[in-house]
Amino acid sequence: MNPGNDTGVRVQQFTIIGFDHLSHQKLLGCLILISYSLTLLGSGTNICLILTERRLHRPMYILICNLALVDIMFTTCASTTMISVTLAEIKTISYYSCFSRMYAFHVGDITTCLALSLMAVDRLVAISLPLRYHSILTNSRIFMLIALTWLIAICVMIPLGLIIVNLPHCQPIIRYVYCDYPAMVRAACADPEPSFGTPAIIGVWVLCGQLPFVFLTYVKIAHTVLKLPNKESQRQMIETCTSHVIAVACYFVPKVVSMLLTRIGVKLNLTERNSVVIVSSTVPSLLNPIVYCLRTKEIRMQLLKILSKFNNILPVK
Repeated sequence: MNPGNDTGVRVQQFTIIGFDHLSHQKLLGCLILISYSLTLLGSGTNICLILTERRLHRPMYILICNLALVDIMFTTCASTTMISVTLAEIKTISYYSCFSRMYAFHVGDITTCLALSLMAVDRLVAISLPLRYHSILTNSRIFMLIALTWLIAICVMIPLGLIIVNLPHCQPIIRYVYCDYPAMVRAACADPEPSFGTPAIIGVWVLCGQLPFVFLTYVKIAHTVLKLPNKESQRQMIETCTSHVIAVACYFVPKVVSMLLTRIGVKLNLTERNSVVIVSSTVPSLLNPIVYCLRTKEIRMQLLKILSKFNNILPVK
């Protein structure tokens, strides 16, 4: 196949039919809407709490703020499309809107992965080198590293974007539930298999690069924690890492399960594939802000402080 040889007429819009076979579309749409609303509320709350409290202007909280921002972008690209299809019954989306959402969705996906790796480094330095933590991870260095992760994600997506642009899209049907790379590739009038080579390399980099890196940082963290002199110190160190471990599990488990199922020859049908992508695009972004708000003492205390002030302002009947 020559991707540059556009033998078909490029469509101006796509029709998303991934939900057509479901009998309870409205119910699913309501669940997605609730999940999306809670994600915006939770991530938005974390961002506001961190930005407005000077005591939280430290590397760990800057990284949490960055993850919340990525979560909003990542889930917005998928959830708004699914809500539009299921609740508003607007199944059509323009080619350029679909392409831009696909691009932003995968930039958010890659940036999430890199953000989790950065947070693992932060916890490693904080626990293994506590006396040098503030000299190693300054706010300016954290901002530079965060900017680098965004730049890497944007650059990684450039070749995938070029592949999509050069595919002959002559059939206006997307069989999946939102615009991602596989959906746009399989909507083209061309053999899709050659177009999956580059994303396969990126997927290997994500799973076989970042996941082992995060795992090794926690091996080092566990080794350091076990050498602490008392149980109370060990408990405190474990608590500081729990939120991050949950976030890592929520992000990587769906990807690892999907890869393992593929490797052992299990082929997912369209319904099963759509179920996996719905869960992986909504659940991690929903749980992350809840976990960090409830399990991070400083964020939790700041939220309670604001709520108590608000409660005192309300008139007593």
